[in-house]
Amino acid sequence: MPDFDVVDLDPADNPEAGEEAPDFTRPLVNAEFWEDVALSELTAEGPLLLLFHPMDGAFPATYLWNEVRDRGWTDAVTVVGLSVSSPYEHKRLLKERGVDARLFSDPANGVAEEYGIVNDLDGMAGVEEPRPAAFVVDGERTIQYAWVAAEWPDFPDYDAIEAAIDDL
Repeated sequence: MPDFDVVDLDPADNPEAGEEAPDFTRPLVNAEFWEDVALSELTAEGPLLLLFHPMDGAFPATYLWNEVRDRGWTDAVTVVGLSVSSPYEHKRLLKERGVDARLFSDPANGVAEEYGIVNDLDGMAGVEEPRPAAFVVDGERTIQYAWVAAEWPDFPDYDAIEAAIDDL
């Protein structure tokens, strides 16, 4: 038995494969600095994997980024994450996980709201974050693969993401 409760989440209203990924602009953090960048600027350069994850430091975020690193996805496609964590926390996560990716900082959780994947944290009034989600997006901003957590905690099918990346 896990040391935590598994919680069913309300149905999400997320964009699906074949739909256009909503555009947004937020601070994009790398190992050295951050700057405001639009998702459309990144897709104009080619396809990407967009990973929504819980706050930096939460075990699901750690597992997710370890998997990204271990599978070498950043060698195959642009990988960007997004959470409510600050740019400072993102820099620490990138360094600790040894991942060559960039992370959007969205403290107000507006992007998760736009994507229909807000997770109100159980027992914490007024505190929310994005539920775990993965979107493989092509250079035209069309979603080629979409997965959104149905329970907390939940992890994506990493093999399915890898297959979607390979199909780009």
